[in-house]
Amino acid sequence: MLVERDAQNPAVAVLTLNRPARYNALTVELKVALHEAITGLAGAAEVRALVVTGAGKAFCVGQDLSEHADALRTAPSTAFDTVTEHYNPIVAGLADLPFPVVAAINGPCVGAGLGFALACDLRIAAVGLKFSTAFTGIGLTADSGLSASLAHSVGVSRATELLLLNETFTAEDAVAWGLVRAAVPVGEVLAAALELARRLASGPTRAYVEVKRAVRFGAVTALPEVLAAEGAAQTRLAATEDHRRAVQDFLAKRRPTFHGR
Repeated sequence: MLVERDAQNPAVAVLTLNRPARYNALTVELKVALHEAITGLAGAAEVRALVVTGAGKAFCVGQDLSEHADALRTAPSTAFDTVTEHYNPIVAGLADLPFPVVAAINGPCVGAGLGFALACDLRIAAVGLKFSTAFTGIGLTADSGLSASLAHSVGVSRATELLLLNETFTAEDAVAWGLVRAAVPVGEVLAAALELARRLASGPTRAYVEVKRAVRFGAVTALPEVLAAEGAAQTRLAATEDHRRAVQDFLAKRRPTFHGR
């Protein structure tokens, strides 16, 4: 696992799954390192945006099935403890980070890898790359939040189709469905994601956090509760320095400058 700072804007961090020889397939070691990295970034006050990507030719192809087969053979009763011990905390950690997260999907994105990408806020993908839900191909249902995040992204009908039939889809499909912001040549994926993250890192970070929470809450909650939550969030943001200064800048016809406070 690599965690670096963007040389152009140190408020942007880059988290790289670093197991390129196995297309960043997820072992316990890699999952633990990923969760620890996310936890560390959550407490880094100077970070205001994050890019998540994969080393080598893939973003992440999901669970390392060799390790999983060993677990099924040697400890079948605990083979799936990894869902609650690793996958769930990773997805929740990505979704709850106190700043925007951009997935730079540089290559195949499969199974839990797709779940991780959808736990990010925005996505840039390489032209022509393949996505797959993968789970029913090995007799499983979805984990890593995919049953919810995919349905919220592309609708219940298409999510059901993708999960049941386990058919691959391309970056171009993902753009057409609104799953991915843009598809760019593979050599430009990280640069495009960094450009987007730098833009976000210069914005009103606390407002972005409220947007993230509001969208997740609004997707599963009745309108009266949504309206109440929005009002409470606006009240919290009204007290921020970013809001007060932005209003003053607007009235003075100046471009606002945000400090994440």
